[in-house]
Amino acid sequence: MSLFTNWFAQTGWTEIAWLTVGFLAQALFSARFLVQWIASERVRKSIVPEAFWYFSAGGGAMLLAYAIWRQDPVFILGQAFGLVVYARNIYFIWTERQAENRAEP
Repeated sequence: MSLFTNWFAQTGWTEIAWLTVGFLAQALFSARFLVQWIASERVRKSIVPEAFWYFSAGGGAMLLAYAIWRQDPVFILGQAFGLVVYARNIYFIWTERQAENRAEP
């Protein structure tokens, strides 16, 4: 317990807050794989459900903020590129839904 109390005493609140954001972001980002796995198991084939892209975008945005705070250019570039892909897929989902709604009588 002493190791934890020493670390906590020496670490500033900003660092602890950003570490919390980083860990929460990673958990959110990782949850998308669980969503995809469960959805694929249910239909017995590989699919990517809509929730996968929302978890990807949410976790990716949080991880990008964390990477910017850490000033890690490799991590920043990787997360920024991923956000473009996630946003594009969400855009496709929304435009398809709008087209379906317009087609309904």
